[in-house]
Amino acid sequence: MINLASRDILHGWGKFVFTGVGLGLLIGVTLTMAGVYRGMVDDAKVLIANAGADLWVVQQDTLGPYAEPSSIHDDVVRDLLGQPGVMEAGNVAYLTMQIQHQGKEVRIMLVGIEPDRPGNPEYLVSGRPIAQSHYEALADVKTGLNLGDRVQIRRHQFTVVGLTRRMVSSSGDPMVFVPLKDAQEVQYLKDNDALLNERARTTANPALNRPGSTSALNVVLAAQSSSHMVNAVLVRVRPGFEAEQVASDIRRWKHLQAYTKDQMEEILVARLIATSSKQIFMFLVILAIVSAAIVAFIIYTMTMNKIREIAVLKLVGASDQTIGGMVLQQALGLGLIGFVVGKTSATLWAPLFPKYVLLIPGDALRGFVLVMLICSIASIFAIRAALRVDPATAIGG
Repeated sequence: MINLASRDILHGWGKFVFTGVGLGLLIGVTLTMAGVYRGMVDDAKVLIANAGADLWVVQQDTLGPYAEPSSIHDDVVRDLLGQPGVMEAGNVAYLTMQIQHQGKEVRIMLVGIEPDRPGNPEYLVSGRPIAQSHYEALADVKTGLNLGDRVQIRRHQFTVVGLTRRMVSSSGDPMVFVPLKDAQEVQYLKDNDALLNERARTTANPALNRPGSTSALNVVLAAQSSSHMVNAVLVRVRPGFEAEQVASDIRRWKHLQAYTKDQMEEILVARLIATSSKQIFMFLVILAIVSAAIVAFIIYTMTMNKIREIAVLKLVGASDQTIGGMVLQQALGLGLIGFVVGKTSATLWAPLFPKYVLLIPGDALRGFVLVMLICSIASIFAIRAALRVDPATAIGG
């Protein structure tokens, strides 16, 4: 039997394909939104994996360096190295900030690290590790920095000696690694003008400007002591020891908070990006509803434009199943074209997004099934309208 649906599509293939492309762009946006969420989760997992640690030791009653502020003294690392089960420990300092490069503002996460300790990048795509105690940097390729570039970070210039890849914060900001002392100075020490302003403010304050007062000196000492703070200590556990048991001992005896990999992942995924994931889910629901409405309207309009043809089919004896199948096939064909266009569009424009967009085959397969299901449901209105057509319309029209 001649496939009436394909014949009808070929008769007006231009309008049908153009409609499918429009629907495909909407499907592409839907797939991209799912990819943005997948990318956020993957960034969080990569951040944890690249830290090279089994435990994150942070300030008590805080959620760690990635979720909220945490400050502990950098000499805590010596106490932790004496803890049973601790093999290696390294101080790290994190600071999200803006830097300028080639006249453009770049948002980065500045990471202070100690050589050959946890927290160092696992691998470099080019260049070498940091070898000097000051003013050398490793940069993620997303920063736009190249080997040998000199970048101004607060008061000092740093030379890029190595490049990394996929070293980003949970927010997708590329990381720049510098020696720990430099990061502490950037994060905690005030510049010269700020210190002069503090001294002038102290001098102008009658309550503090008394004979023998050491307020100005205290300001300087406080600034210097604050430079010995870090945001976290990353710990590697000895083989044969359970990470949770070591973490429990640290919480009990050191009055610090310690998180395992699984706990840190739960913080980043289930708490830090929970609101964003809910927003993305709402967008996906809205886009699915809009897609269903568009498909229903398009198929219904196409069906209503062929009332005379449907009446002729009924007049020559075509069954309701044949007419309904024709409408359904057109709806599924529209969905197939839309999905192909959408998947292709999402793949092409995903690398252009500033944040990582992860498109996985499982999401594509679920998207295809959902598109076909939406098209099938949306065709019900058109099928009902087609089945109500009076065969006499073919004669009276």
